Amino acid sequence: MKNEIKKLGRPVNENSVRQKRLKELEFKKENGLLKKGRPVNENSERQKRLKELENKKINGEIKKGRPVNENSERQKRLKELENKRKLGLIKLGRPKKVEVETEVVN
Repeated sequence: MKNEIKKLGRPVNENSVRQKRLKELEFKKENGLLKKGRPVNENSERQKRLKELENKKINGEIKKGRPVNENSERQKRLKELENKRKLGLIKLGRPKKVEVETEVVN
């Protein structure tokens, strides 16, 4: 008994318009000539705005996050703690454990 491998499905017609188009697309993809999607209009308002934002990021003019309110209670407390640290009034590290002796009464 001989094992024959049969190719399933319809035979491919290499001369069909679809097969020619697929081959051409594959060729363009290999060479990097395939362009996908809608082309970018460099003169559009959005592209101008994006370019301007990119320049500001490079120059460091754009800051992330919202600005700090120096008059808030939290910021005042943090500034006070920072000053105490500089003066050495805050003890660093964990406080010593207080040993408590307990007696067991039977």
